[in-house]
Amino acid sequence: MHVTVLFFAGQRDITGSTSLVVQLAQPACVGDLWQELVLRYPRLAPFGASMLFAVDHEFAVRETPLHDGAEVALIPPVSGGAPPPLLHVSDAPLDPAALVAAVAAPAMGATVTFAGVARDNFAGRATASLEYQAYLPMAEQVLASIASDARERFGTGAIAIHHRIGHLAIGETAVLVVVAAAHRRAAFAAAEWIMDRVKQIAPIWKREHWADGTAEWIGNEQTRPRGDAQV
Repeated sequence: MHVTVLFFAGQRDITGSTSLVVQLAQPACVGDLWQELVLRYPRLAPFGASMLFAVDHEFAVRETPLHDGAEVALIPPVSGGAPPPLLHVSDAPLDPAALVAAVAAPAMGATVTFAGVARDNFAGRATASLEYQAYLPMAEQVLASIASDARERFGTGAIAIHHRIGHLAIGETAVLVVVAAAHRRAAFAAAEWIMDRVKQIAPIWKREHWADGTAEWIGNEQTRPRGDAQV
């Protein structure tokens, strides 16, 4: 089948086009189309957590089936100020209030915020500071994939994930996960699952700068020494 995709705002800058005809194998749904577009234009991936879709001028979800000749509009967040990106990796301090506002929606009755903070110890050793590095071209795409998977798995609304890189003092926030959902159980479950996935697959690495002046790169949860408290 052939479907026509319409792009708006920053999507047009990424694709260099206002529209595109895409060929898909039948049967196909909106989610299949989105996966094909991200393969062609990887920079679209960060839009995934906040993207709305319309098929033939009607709002649709990823499971909505497509037909030959369908017109699919990819609708980014509407204007009205400059909200922060929902998936972001940077060396700037993290702002939870801005992300709570960014995911808010009238139908969402619960918002859960998780903040991972640099602590002064690890595996029984005193920590002076932390350092994070990331493979930036891939990191935000992975965060977008995690957010998209969480929305489908837990049925949440918008999800924001911001991760800090660079040098962090003790007490500074290293990662924020903000989840909006209709009910609290889904929001809490999604936030915990997201943090587990970030630690497992995001190309972001942590280095402990010990109080004795030495430093060490630390692996994921599975490689932590027994008895170490998990964040």
